[in-house]
Amino acid sequence: MMSSATVFGMCAAALVGLGLYGLITNPQPLRKILAFNLIGSGVFLLFGMVGRRGAGASVGNDPVPQALVITGIVVAFSATALAIALLLRLFDTAGSTTLGNPAPTSLHSDSPGD
Repeated sequence: MMSSATVFGMCAAALVGLGLYGLITNPQPLRKILAFNLIGSGVFLLFGMVGRRGAGASVGNDPVPQALVITGIVVAFSATALAIALLLRLFDTAGSTTLGNPAPTSLHSDSPGD
């Protein structure tokens, strides 16, 4: 039977793995932001699990990883809000949220009369 630490560790690894997959494979910036948030959630889950390592031995929880998780959640929320605001600004300016390169322009024409 698996312990709760093993289950939480596997869930954290799955979240980080799905986030990395989404970050690499999706070209849309909004999906990249969401994938980055998945990675952060996996890391927060892992830190929360580390913070409970003393609870099994009735020592008590370690407050440092818990404080890091709470601070990380606040920072991740504000970074996500900033990224969404920048993405909306990009949409207002460019009319699109894709970051693809425009079609290359030729410096010389292919007409035979040049």
